[in-house]
This record gives sequence, structure tokens and C-alpha cells, in this order.
Amino acid sequence: MTEYTIGVDLGGTNLRAAVMDRSGKLLDRIAESHFSPGREELLAEMVRSISELRSKYGAAGLAGIGIGVPGFISAREGVVRNSNNLAFIENFPIRDEIERRLGAAVILENDANAAALGEKWMGAGKDVEDLVLFTLGTGIGGGIISNGRIIRGFLGMAGELGHLVVVPNGNPCGCGSQGCVEKHVSATAASAMAKLMHLGDNLSSKEVYDMAAREDDMGAKAREIWRVMGETLGAVIATMVNTFNFPLYLLSGGVLPAWDRFAPAMMRAVEQRSATYRLSQGATRVEKALLGNDAGLYGAAYLPWIEQRKVSV
Repeated sequence: MTEYTIGVDLGGTNLRAAVMDRSGKLLDRIAESHFSPGREELLAEMVRSISELRSKYGAAGLAGIGIGVPGFISAREGVVRNSNNLAFIENFPIRDEIERRLGAAVILENDANAAALGEKWMGAGKDVEDLVLFTLGTGIGGGIISNGRIIRGFLGMAGELGHLVVVPNGNPCGCGSQGCVEKHVSATAASAMAKLMHLGDNLSSKEVYDMAAREDDMGAKAREIWRVMGETLGAVIATMVNTFNFPLYLLSGGVLPAWDRFAPAMMRAVEQRSATYRLSQGATRVEKALLGNDAGLYGAAYLPWIEQRKVSV
């Protein structure tokens, strides 16, 4: 009998699921599925997808189910405390309800934490025990791994790197603060800066990236957007280096294709602002993550192997 886990990567209206063994080999996966916004709709689709995979590999070999969810998660209680995209499951005992319906152990985790764990297990962090992952997309997420395990904090909400303040009294953020990283370094931030610089309304980060190749005033402004974002991100990474002195800092997400535009300014800022980085003489690495969109799936599937949650159902 092959022991296996099922990892689920949950989005606002979609989910992906995969089967993996203890070695990290991906045995099977289902195509991305979608659900209508609503608690029962989400639960029904999740149970259906997991059941489809379990039926192929047998209930006896299932070691557990890991689920990565966007938002502020209490992993200990198995509850989503706050999620912009999944408000309909906030403060609902979703872990316990899925366990009841499936009769299997479930572990709930923040999606960026799961992605960081995935990179540690099977990605760019395989050779280290300590790392920080930044997910750069519409907003910014973060995950911190120390001694091979997720740093969650006492309420399970640690690692919200997108809400570190980098510009006091800066752009208002949905979290209630101002000047958060994700309001100054993200796809949304690139679009907002492009609008302020009269490059166009509602431009995507890819459009801002493509514009940076132009040899005119608009191209110069677009390049400045990426330089400023890189410099700001570098200051944040420098803070992480000075705080943790970890060997590896990874970047992933939809903004990564613009690496060649923002990375030079980012690395200059890291070196200028972190004596710890300079003194490490190249041993501190800032790199692209390797697993792409699958990092969260790998991390979710790894959770049952390291948490060993036991339930009576």
C-alpha cells in the first residue's frame, strides 16, 4: 500500500488538488476546478475533488490532507480569520467540517506559508533549513521557514510580509494601515504608479513591463516604476536579512517576469542597506523560486507529513 497525501491550493473561485507520496513525487492531479462564491459551493467542490483523488488511491493509504488558503489563517483552530476573496468562510470551522465530511485528517494553512514550505521541500530551498519567501502578485504574501518548519506566531498569522510598512503615511491599504509593501511593490502598485505618471489607466504589470522597452519618455517612466519598486523591495529584503540572518530569500509570483527590470535596483538596495548581507560574502542568496504556481500544492501536500494531525471522525 502506497502512503500518500492530498494537497489543495485554494483560490477565490478556483482550486487545484494533487496527490504526492512521502518522497515528494507528484502521483496525480486534477485539472483546476471552479466554484461559485458561497460556503456550501466551496465545500462541495473541495469534497468532490478530494474524493475523486482518494477513490483512485484508496482511503487506507491517505496520510492526511493539506489545504492552502489565502488570508489570515489560524492553523491551530483550522479557521480563516480574514480573507478578501473568501469572506464567506471567515470564522467558520472549515477544517472540522471537511474532516467530518471526508473522515480524514485535514490541516489548514495560509497559501504563502504553504508555498514557502513547498519550496523548502522540493524547490529552491531543498539545501537549507531556513528561508523567507515573498509572493509578488496582485498583492504580496510571505512565508517564513525556520528549522524546516513554518513560523506561524502564537495566533498563526505571522509572515504577513506584504503589510510591513515601508512608506510611513503612504498609500492606504485594505488592512487599515498606510504605506504597506504591497501598495508600493506589486502588480497593483505598478498599475497605480503608471496611472499617476499618465502612462494609462488600468495597465497590467505586463503592459508596464513591455512599455519599459520603449526608447521614449513613456519608456523612461515605465523603467522608473520598476526601479522604484525594486529599490523598495530591496529595502524590505534587507530588513529580513538583518532580522533573521537566513541564507535564502526567494521571490515568486506573477510579477517575476519583470525580474530584469526590478532586480538590479533591488539587489543594490539589499547590499546598501544590510551589513549582514555584505558580511556574509555571498553566502546570503536572493533568488527566484523554482516551483512556480505548484509551490502551494507541494507545500499543502507536505503539511500532513510534518504535522501528523490525528483526529477522531
